[in-house]
Amino acid sequence: MQKKGILLGIASLPSRFGIGDFGPNAYEFASWLAKEKYNLWQVLPLNPLGFGNSPYQPYSSFAGDEIYISLELLVTDELLSNSDLQEFMPETDKIDYAGARKHKGQFLSKAYRNFVQTNVWTEEYRVFISDNPWAYNYAVFLTLKKANNYQPWNLWPQPHKDWIKNKKADLTEYQSGISYELFIQFIFYRQWRQLKSYVNSHGIAIMGDIPIYLGYDSLDVWQNQELFLLDENQNPTFIAGVPPDYFSATGQRWGNPLYNWGKLEETGFKFWVERLRGNMQMFDIIRIDHFRAFDTYWKIPVSCPTAVEGEWVEAPGYKLFDTIYQELPNINIVVEDLGDLRPEVLKLRDHYNLPGMQVFQFVFNPKGDNSRFEALQNSVVYSGTHDNSTLLSWYQSLKKWQRKLVKRYFTANEKNIIRKILQYINSCKANYIIFALQDLLELDDCARINYPGKIGSPNWEWKLSNLVLLPNTKIK
Repeated sequence: MQKKGILLGIASLPSRFGIGDFGPNAYEFASWLAKEKYNLWQVLPLNPLGFGNSPYQPYSSFAGDEIYISLELLVTDELLSNSDLQEFMPETDKIDYAGARKHKGQFLSKAYRNFVQTNVWTEEYRVFISDNPWAYNYAVFLTLKKANNYQPWNLWPQPHKDWIKNKKADLTEYQSGISYELFIQFIFYRQWRQLKSYVNSHGIAIMGDIPIYLGYDSLDVWQNQELFLLDENQNPTFIAGVPPDYFSATGQRWGNPLYNWGKLEETGFKFWVERLRGNMQMFDIIRIDHFRAFDTYWKIPVSCPTAVEGEWVEAPGYKLFDTIYQELPNINIVVEDLGDLRPEVLKLRDHYNLPGMQVFQFVFNPKGDNSRFEALQNSVVYSGTHDNSTLLSWYQSLKKWQRKLVKRYFTANEKNIIRKILQYINSCKANYIIFALQDLLELDDCARINYPGKIGSPNWEWKLSNLVLLPNTKIK
């Protein structure tokens, strides 16, 4: 059965509190998806946001970010009162991460105090802590990080830095902070499970998105130092990225530490298996970013200020995916396979029958034969992703003669060209068709989510100002 859906990160939902969350607007959006006969909702990573508010530089690949917790649902659960629902930047189209964190943080702290006093959900909380052993280590990690002015873990005092290895540091003075972080993870997952259940009950699957790499300043690296390429001082020796390409003349220097694939293989790829097992509980379909690095990855010396210097190194992709499917036979994966790829990458993808990605802007040829693109089945066709221009800005960026060709191809004019393109995408045979919500709304790059290779504003800041806009987006 073909799945058609919308790409919209949770953060980009409308909100009364500065950023989209798991609250009423998420449920209303899901209801709109069902009404419009969509059966898929793709979200961006939900892990704790790292440097530059990027969901692809998380503090943990298991934990969730407290910024997505709904204050309104905490009122429903009687951990807050209606008087606590003080609006913060309602109906704006920009996310204020710092402001939203500060605003929400005071009420999350109040909810925690009420949680401790009322002793609600005692058994449910106990089961969560028991079933998620990563949660305690993450709570310690974040508490120590706060105690050390948010410095990276390798700059902490030695007893703190070594706690993950020897558990010798006395954490007595940090117990309150650790308990608070455990509460946050419990509430995050409780609210997410409730939302996912509602979405699924309406016949809609959720596609999650996980980055292949992890942030250096993360629980994952702190806890598994031997699984990454680090020196004797725990600093990365090589980092991840891609060489010069369509997006950047100097390549993309992501800064994530690279995996020590030899060590991962010695452990039976346990880290990756458990990471995917956890994501199977959160999502119905898992999209893995930057699939090509399972075949060959770009290895950049940490001393290089750009991604120009580096070398392609082979990864044990077949051994890894053989293990994944042996341990997780029911996993449902799609992969991001964009870019200039060597044939071996596609061979690896097809060996496991993994759907790859086709982005209209990158593959459509107004002068050529598009029949192969139109007929592809084991694929995910996108109007656009979080990393590229909206359809409108893409079209407007074309030269006059190119726009003329596109309009001629679709028998369109300036007023209906985007709608015609959306209708064309909607007619493709692919197993998955996904529209970026910004494209349905025919927005320009003011609504673009991310400019690859750049850090900071305006990346990751766009959100929908109001759900009232949605009824006008149906593709006919």
